[in-house]
Amino acid sequence: MTTGLGDFEQLVLLAVLQLGEEARAADVRTRIESAAERRVSRGALYATLERLESKGMLDWSVEGTTPSRGGIPRRRFRVTADGLASLRRTQRALTRLSEGLGDVLGRDMRPL
Repeated sequence: MTTGLGDFEQLVLLAVLQLGEEARAADVRTRIESAAERRVSRGALYATLERLESKGMLDWSVEGTTPSRGGIPRRRFRVTADGLASLRRTQRALTRLSEGLGDVLGRDMRPL
């Protein structure tokens, strides 16, 4: 069994899943800032991406370089089977724990 996920780790994995083939760090950051309405520092994002990789929940591949990037390659991220399983466990727990709390959390409260 894999380790649990923190709030920001969940946001990163969900953004990577939503972006699919376009899941590069800058795009992940933009997606989280837009959807979660929170500022994401570059340092926090890269630290989290590396931590998720070390936990086996995320992997990446190197994408070709372009002249505009000065030959610096970009990484494309992908959620692993362990990362997806962890997100599913979290979603199930949130669903169970939020049952009957619509008045407190808001009627439009939906789990992951």
